[in-house]
Amino acid sequence: MRPLHPKSKEEILAIAIPLFAGSGYSGVSMRTIAQNVGLSAAALYHHFPDKQALYLSAMAQAFVDKADSLEKILSSSATSEKRLSQFITRLCELVHQDNDFSMLIQREMMNGDEARLQLLATEIYHDLFQGVTELCQELNPQHDPYLLAISIIGLVMYHFQTAAIRPYLPHSKEQHNDPQVVARHVTNLVLLGLKTA
Repeated sequence: MRPLHPKSKEEILAIAIPLFAGSGYSGVSMRTIAQNVGLSAAALYHHFPDKQALYLSAMAQAFVDKADSLEKILSSSATSEKRLSQFITRLCELVHQDNDFSMLIQREMMNGDEARLQLLATEIYHDLFQGVTELCQELNPQHDPYLLAISIIGLVMYHFQTAAIRPYLPHSKEQHNDPQVVARHVTNLVLLGLKTA
């Protein structure tokens, strides 16, 4: 048997993310992650005190690069309409490029317990969501910024989360999978809705 080599947290997370995405929090054990990483369970616990800590770190790792690029767009000096368009376009690109990220979010929304959901909301998603609601407030102060932010993110996420079934639905076209096409559609839909609300 080959000796087990030390692994960095980043290497562990890179392997844990697709495992959690594929099987969910409850479907993956620390032993399974340790085996896939090539560590003993004891060595894995040296890096992460428990499965929840590992899971939250995996969620944060999957989200961090995406959040950085999205937060830069939200804090730019461009007009609110331009920032909206850029934000939606970038979110579409990120979700399209990283199926594991989309699956992680979808699984957590469906199966997450209250404590984990609260930690995700306060420790991982809070700052970005705050930026989106502030943009929504700028776009139309008469509209509920919370509902608008949820609707924008939901329109993007749900489109890509339904990618497996959409080809079998009436009027499906290959271009409907193009993140640029989806981004233009969602942006136009939001801006039109804000004008008529």
